[in-house]
Amino acid sequence: MPPTIRLIVLAPSLVLVALIAWAIRTGDFGGAGDWLFSDPWGIVTMWDLYLGFILGAIIIAWTERSNLVRIFWILPIFVLGNVWTGLWFVLRGHKLYKALREAAKA
Repeated sequence: MPPTIRLIVLAPSLVLVALIAWAIRTGDFGGAGDWLFSDPWGIVTMWDLYLGFILGAIIIAWTERSNLVRIFWILPIFVLGNVWTGLWFVLRGHKLYKALREAAKA
C-alpha cells in the first residue's frame, strides 16, 4: 500500500481516537445511548455503524489466512469499532492493495 494511502487511513483513525477521548471526558454516555436506541435516526446510525463493522470483518476474513489471526482482528471490531479496523488497514492493507492490483490486471 502506498504511504499516501496509509496516511489517508491513519489520519482519520487518529482523529477518531481523539474524538473518542474527548467524548469520554465531556459527554454523557448513558444519555447518548438512551437517545441512540430511542430515536429513529439513532437506530439508523447504529445499523449503519454495525454494517460497516461487518463489512470490515468480511474484508479481514477474506485477507487473513490464519483463523487465529482472523479472530484477533475481527472480534475487537465490535467493541473498539473502526479505530481497530483502521489499524488493520494501516498495518495489513498492503495485502489487500496487492490483491486488488493483481485482480485489476486480470
